Amino acid sequence: MWGKAVSKGPGVQKMFDDIAPSYDLMNRVMTMGQDQGWRRFVVEQAGNPGDGWVLDLATGTGDIASLMEKQFPDGKHLGADFSLNMLSEARKRFSNQAIDWQASDANNLPYKDNTFESVTFGYLLRNVDDSLVVLKEIYRVLKPGGRVVCLDTTPPEKNLLYPFIRFYFRFGIPLLGRCIASDEAAYSYLTGSTMDFHTAEELADIFKAAGFLNVNYKKFMMGTIGIHWGKK
Repeated sequence: MWGKAVSKGPGVQKMFDDIAPSYDLMNRVMTMGQDQGWRRFVVEQAGNPGDGWVLDLATGTGDIASLMEKQFPDGKHLGADFSLNMLSEARKRFSNQAIDWQASDANNLPYKDNTFESVTFGYLLRNVDDSLVVLKEIYRVLKPGGRVVCLDTTPPEKNLLYPFIRFYFRFGIPLLGRCIASDEAAYSYLTGSTMDFHTAEELADIFKAAGFLNVNYKKFMMGTIGIHWGKK
């Protein structure tokens, strides 16, 4: 890209602040109810932290953090996001759970080196300027032996289903966004960011470049969702 690149940060932050109240309903409808199963798979891959600290980054309205706390109640659970409205929704939804909610920027995490047993995140990397920078920052705050687990969209492969998936992404999801969230533009951006994002194979290589070992991934929902994991 020629010229000075414009950071995604402020626009993405405002977008998530705006759609926070309808975010959960949109996720259920948009994924046909499959999204909670993917989050349970993230928790499974993250594993038991014992009584150590765990971080759910880009926590949104808190689903992954909530599942982690229920599955591993002996751990110390932290949910972080740079959208204050998303954090407000998380606090309301899971007020009865032992989770500390904090404002945090994934590009510059306010945590010491080697702090967390695991770091999880959903739909973070497609919304940042540089995936490698964020993954190196996550690597820094993980303890040696700690696990990273990433849930995100991935561009569909160009097979027989591709035209139908592309049609759903281009027209179906923005229409749902207009009807449910009253924000067609936000969901047009989110679907566009999926089509322009790293392939699952490319993202695995970026995890390795950040220093992670034993990197692997699994695809879901006709190849449009990828869950990657690795170890420090």
